[in-house]
Amino acid sequence: MAGAELIGQEELKEVMDVMETGVLMRYGFDKERKGVFKVRRFEEEFAKYCGVKYALGVTSGSAALKVALTAMDVGPGDEVLVPAFTFLATYEAVLEVGAIPVMCDIDDTLNFDPDEIEKKKTRYTKAVIPVHMCGSAAKIDKIMRIARKNKLLVLEDNAQGCGASFKGKKLGGFGDMGIFSFDYYKTVTTGEGGMVITNNKKLYLRSEWYSDHGHDHNPKVGRALEGRTILGFNYRMNELQGAVGLAQLRKLDYIVAEQKKNKQTIKEALAQVPGVGFRTLPDPDGDSATFLAFHLPEEKQALKFQKLLSAYGLDTTCYKSNKWHYVPNWEHFLAFSTANSKKYPFADKANKGKVKYSRKSIPFAEDILGRTLVMGISVKMSSEKLAAIANAIANAAKKM
Repeated sequence: MAGAELIGQEELKEVMDVMETGVLMRYGFDKERKGVFKVRRFEEEFAKYCGVKYALGVTSGSAALKVALTAMDVGPGDEVLVPAFTFLATYEAVLEVGAIPVMCDIDDTLNFDPDEIEKKKTRYTKAVIPVHMCGSAAKIDKIMRIARKNKLLVLEDNAQGCGASFKGKKLGGFGDMGIFSFDYYKTVTTGEGGMVITNNKKLYLRSEWYSDHGHDHNPKVGRALEGRTILGFNYRMNELQGAVGLAQLRKLDYIVAEQKKNKQTIKEALAQVPGVGFRTLPDPDGDSATFLAFHLPEEKQALKFQKLLSAYGLDTTCYKSNKWHYVPNWEHFLAFSTANSKKYPFADKANKGKVKYSRKSIPFAEDILGRTLVMGISVKMSSEKLAAIANAIANAAKKM
């Protein structure tokens, strides 16, 4: 559970700073808040950590995706390339802005296959969303190269990879924009919450304005008296979330370091099992180690091993059958059952492309996800716990 495991006095102190002012909103009330601006500080420290110029706190990772896509002017008539293996929110956000998500295959990293860009793009394609699933990078250098060649925008979905990097650069900072999630299961948590990052001032300002009803946050005039250039909505992060985020961010490097140690111990135990292989990591040093993915030669073997591990108290996930992270299992999505009864935006005349979500179009995902098992890696894992996991793996292997 990563950051949630470490909630303690540091988070309490930051929260109490806010409670003592009584100002829970991130904007305004400057006199009453007495210099306490937790969201602003969280954004500043997060941007510095990621090595980018701008960061914007929002209500969730899902909201971050929608805010970023809106800032990038993705909308009706546009298509967005998205991997078949991702959380549902990546597709929902594309639909929320009126565009159409195009399902793409993955590669041996379990992330977006860069070669899919030129295979799946059409004249309507405007953007690509590589998702850094399970804490490790997609082949982001190749994705960026091909996207730039084809004049496509890139939005990095790094909801599951906070703290991860590629060749020394933090994920989320390669594309035109990047997003993060801070829900309770993420590497850093604020309960709910998310972040948008970018080096592009125009995209940052459009995101900031849109996330707060179009307010341009001009410091020279009072709130609600400043000028406005666009309409927006409310996706503001509040001060309590910002306070928790500050404390959590300062623990992030420790979280990643501990997960790496624990993951390595478990990986060494799995490496002794005949036939077991591991997910390709484009940059092993940059892995946030939140998850450990391993595979067997055949799907039947993987499912048998999963049952054996479960019998010894060790749970794993096979994402080919997972209801939330694999497009072919989303029955409501496949039926075009959006929140709008008119099935918008699928039925919108502005969208002229012909999109299909067939398993046949993602053959590598169908193969690799069926024979891959994934286990979560915790921050706090005692030597006894790690020994028990190694024993469970060894005992299950004997019965394969």
